[in-house]
Amino acid sequence: MAKAIELKPIDGSFSLKEHIYEVLKRSIMELDVYDPEAQLRMDERTLADQLGISRTPIREAIMRLEQEGFVEIQPRRGVFIRRKSLAEALEMVELWAALESSAARLGCARATDAEIAALSRQATRFTAGGARAELSEYSEANIAFHRSVLALSGNALLVDTADGLLAHLKAVRRRAMADPERAERSVTDHSDIVAAIEARQPDEAARIVHDHTMRLHAYLRRSWRYLTGENVAETA
Repeated sequence: MAKAIELKPIDGSFSLKEHIYEVLKRSIMELDVYDPEAQLRMDERTLADQLGISRTPIREAIMRLEQEGFVEIQPRRGVFIRRKSLAEALEMVELWAALESSAARLGCARATDAEIAALSRQATRFTAGGARAELSEYSEANIAFHRSVLALSGNALLVDTADGLLAHLKAVRRRAMADPERAERSVTDHSDIVAAIEARQPDEAARIVHDHTMRLHAYLRRSWRYLTGENVAETA
C-alpha cells in the first residue's frame, strides 16, 4: 500500500496561509521519500479535503514549497514531492560542513558555560553503557545535537541557512543513521566535538565538526544506491 503524507483537519482559528505551509512542509519532511512505496504525488483536492479547507491556501503553500525545492509542479501531471539527487545531497552536505564548522569556531568564543554544559548532556545521553539500545532513537537526537552546535554561534542567519539544509537532507540522513556503525561513530564524534568546545579550542572544534560531516559526504557517495535504490550514474 502506497505511503502518503498524513494530515489532520485544520482548526479554523489558525492563520491559514502560514500554517498550511508549515503543515505541508513538516509532513513532507517526515515522509521517507526514498521508500519505493512512498506516494510522492500531492493532489490539491485530496489535501484540501483532508485538512477541511479550500484549495486556495493549499495552492499558495505548494507554490512556496516549489520555490524552496521541496516539490515539483509538472505540467499536466500534477505536484510531486522531490527526491534529492546524489549531486544535490553532496552539495548540501559540503555547505552544511562549512556552516557548522564555522558555528563551532564561533561557539568557542561566544557560548556560555551553561550552553556548553547543555550540549554535553545531549552528547553523553548515548555514551553510557546501557544507552546503546537506544540508538533507534538516535536520528532525531543527532539532528538536535547539530542544531545545538549551530545555535552556539549566536548567528541567526547561519542557523537559518543550516536549518534549511537539514530540512532537505532529513530523509536521507535518517536512512544513513540506520547504519549501526555510523551511529556508533557519530556518538564518539559528538563527544570529541564537545570536548574541543569545552576547552575553547576553535581550530580543533572546527576541524572535528568538518571531518564529522564530511564522513556523511563520503558515506552518501559510497552508499547512495543502497540507501535510495537510485542509480548513482544517473544522479551524480
